[in-house]
Amino acid sequence: MKILDKYLLKTFLTTFTTVFVILFFIFILQTVWLFISELAGKDLDIFMVVKFLAFSMPRIVPLVLPLSILLASIMTFGNLAENYEFAAMKSSGISLQRAMRSLTVFITLLSIVAFFFANNVIPYAEYKFINFRKNIAQVKPALAIAEGQFSDVGFYNIKVDKKSGKEGNILSGITIHKKSKTGDGSKTVIKAKDGELISSEESSILQLVLNDGHYYEDIVPKKYEDRSKMPFIKSAFKKQIINIDLSEFYKSDINDESVANTNTMLTANELNYTLDSLNKNLKTDIVSFAKSSNNRVNYPTKNKIIKSSVKKKLPDDVLTLYTDKQQKDILNIAVSNLKSTAYSIDSSKTELFNKQKNINKHLIALYDKFVIVFACFLMFFIGAPLGAIIRKGGLGLPIVFAVLIFITFHFINTFGKRLAQENGMTPFLGSWLSSFILTPLAVLLTYRATNDIGLINMDSLLVPFQKFIKKILPSQN
Repeated sequence: MKILDKYLLKTFLTTFTTVFVILFFIFILQTVWLFISELAGKDLDIFMVVKFLAFSMPRIVPLVLPLSILLASIMTFGNLAENYEFAAMKSSGISLQRAMRSLTVFITLLSIVAFFFANNVIPYAEYKFINFRKNIAQVKPALAIAEGQFSDVGFYNIKVDKKSGKEGNILSGITIHKKSKTGDGSKTVIKAKDGELISSEESSILQLVLNDGHYYEDIVPKKYEDRSKMPFIKSAFKKQIINIDLSEFYKSDINDESVANTNTMLTANELNYTLDSLNKNLKTDIVSFAKSSNNRVNYPTKNKIIKSSVKKKLPDDVLTLYTDKQQKDILNIAVSNLKSTAYSIDSSKTELFNKQKNINKHLIALYDKFVIVFACFLMFFIGAPLGAIIRKGGLGLPIVFAVLIFITFHFINTFGKRLAQENGMTPFLGSWLSSFILTPLAVLLTYRATNDIGLINMDSLLVPFQKFIKKILPSQN
């Protein structure tokens, strides 16, 4: 039996390693395609490109690992069944469960490694990846400006004829268009003979030092009839320094992503600690909102009419206790309070929803670290019996089944998490939805493979149909 275990383990490991490397390479190409705009045309050396890809690689593992296990399982047991090795094992009294025992131990160890990888390596790589993208222009400031074309940098469009220097920070033939705050085009143009880019990793400010240049600015007169004169300002300078805020340059891309992906940078313990703080903060905000809403509802309780009527039974229409002027004032106060309260409820509802959404994202990130462990087992117990049933190895039919199953798993998983983020379902259910749906499939396939039933029993489908036909069309003697 030990020889059989070694044989099965060796066959599975060979197939698994090959499949994992191929799929990993394919997903790396997808990563390059997604971030090609950040890599192409920016004079990045090979070291920075490799560093960029190295930080993005760990996030691919949760996708590649379950798919590799699924495909390797189908191919391994499919080859065994196709070459009648599985039939020989059964004739020797070795069941499917016994054949899967050594591989189950390996999948268990692999799942433990996958958990520690998802809990420690991926958060660290995610942190380094986002910060590397954010600081890429600060590490090499010339990357923010391309040669021979206008580059959008903050509130400026900058074009240089040539870049030189070790870091490409010495510029010549500089043309700058300053964006208008009103959004009606550029009204300021700066031209300089040469200049230099100065930056620091500790600061988000990029300094552009200009030498020997001219400054032009169109002026828009307040009087419409003066606009036909087209006034402008022109000046010359020997040296001018422009400070460019790179945080604004990355505002629409990096900062937003950094906030959205903060939960992916935390380990399980850090997520638990953060969730505790977020939940306390949410409860405090809810209590504070409830108290402020109660304080908004005020009425003139000190009125003498109310005081004198406390001992008596109030009429159905309390307003009749007041004069017409007082009634008008009370109604105006009520309308004002109602509008103010409605506005406060709407704004607080949005704020509380965003905070709950942030909590949901952190919960999903926590559950994902355990989902990958179960996904490894699930894909193995789907792939192994499925390969024994279809009795096909190689890269043909197994790939078709593997892709269909994995797409289903990934689609349900993505759908569940998106729905959970929007409070459509609990984060626990959203994270585990795909696992709950595909687990019965794993149990069914294992049962059918163990009992040699096959993938689809055609007799169970055809016999009832044949009986129905015989009843409709009885045989004539």
